[in-house]
Amino acid sequence: VPNNMQYLQTMSYILIIAAVVQFLETVLRKFIPPLYKALGIYLPLITTNCAVLGIPLINTQRGYNLGMTLVYSLGAGLGFAMALVLFSGVRERMAKSDVPASLQGVSGALFAATLVSMAFFGFQGLFAN
Repeated sequence: VPNNMQYLQTMSYILIIAAVVQFLETVLRKFIPPLYKALGIYLPLITTNCAVLGIPLINTQRGYNLGMTLVYSLGAGLGFAMALVLFSGVRERMAKSDVPASLQGVSGALFAATLVSMAFFGFQGLFAN
């Protein structure tokens, strides 16, 4: 692995799966609308499930014992829940506001994700050495 970047392995898997799911969702919406409607909310949940699958992969790669695995998994779950609450709050505010057409749809979701990630960067200073 170039530049000792093994720690990005799980993240790259998640990003690849998320990109494929988004592409599949777009194709289904355009070419097979009945299937797209039948899948409904379950199609985007595939991406969420692969993010949740990353936690056991990280636990086994790092060789955590039971106690460390429980603490790490609980922390990751709480962080994921916090991210979902923040993300849904931003999306709800955007839905109720008069946003430009260029920030609606997928671009709006990316903008909301950017805002949520900036909020999490604010937490970085709390735990810095």
